[in-house]
Amino acid sequence: MPKFVIERDIPGAGNLTPAELKAVSRKSCGVLSSLGPSVQWIHSYVTADRLYCVYHAEDESLVRRHAELGGFPANRISRVTTVIDPATAE
Repeated sequence: MPKFVIERDIPGAGNLTPAELKAVSRKSCGVLSSLGPSVQWIHSYVTADRLYCVYHAEDESLVRRHAELGGFPANRISRVTTVIDPATAE
């Protein structure tokens, strides 16, 4: 299944409390459950004013639908074409 990185502009994201992050995660999981197995949340990185979320999805439209139903911004959705790491240099 293709992998996508979603950039979500959320001012103050880095200041969200553990309880707030839990609530956002629960909301996301609930929406994902309603969409079925064609879209899966892998993990997210939280920075000062943005979340970078990594998803597997059959196509970008499912990622957009998740954002719409959850009320989450999806300012940029990028399909991952290749993953590299330090071993790539060997």
